[in-house]
Amino acid sequence: MAETEQTVYIVEDDEAVRDSLSMLLRSEGLAVAGYERATRFLEDWHGGMQGCIVLDIRMPEMDGMELQEELIERGSHLPIIFVTGHGDVPLAVEAMRKGAVDFIEKPYREDQLLEKIRAALATDAEQHQGREEKRLIEEQLAQLTPREREIMDRMVAGQANKVIAIELDISQRTVEIHRSRVMHKMGTHSLAQLVRMVMSVRDGDPE
Repeated sequence: MAETEQTVYIVEDDEAVRDSLSMLLRSEGLAVAGYERATRFLEDWHGGMQGCIVLDIRMPEMDGMELQEELIERGSHLPIIFVTGHGDVPLAVEAMRKGAVDFIEKPYREDQLLEKIRAALATDAEQHQGREEKRLIEEQLAQLTPREREIMDRMVAGQANKVIAIELDISQRTVEIHRSRVMHKMGTHSLAQLVRMVMSVRDGDPE
């Protein structure tokens, strides 16, 4: 899978603000994409985007809060930094309750906004790595046969080989063979690591 470049997506209807911020970020070596409307950003949005969004809270057609709601519906993982005017702080606090990583009030210092953007990009990179690791584990789990999966679940639950053999009415040697195959396919020699891997993909699973 090709690595996607992190981009700072500026969604701001004020062209002068959008252009000056774009110039600032590019001078810092960051990739930037600017949008004058939230609806225009949604036309380009896809689930593989990496980076963060700098989002004005007050815009025509669709405001920042509405865009955040739509992105939540679509399952977006992009961290959002809201840019607020005077009196919009309660809205920004509500946006953070819904998952925004930060907000900044106008007028703001450039170095202050840069610090928040770099923190959001670091958060995005960490979350992306976590999703990639989870995807790899899910691919490894898909390689297990139904019997291997059954035995792995009992291993993760802490059952000894002898207990597994008795409950499944198979020989202990057969359990050992399946156990070895499970560890090989999951790419680990450590039961503790196997437990961590399985729990990482089960975390938040409704089943």
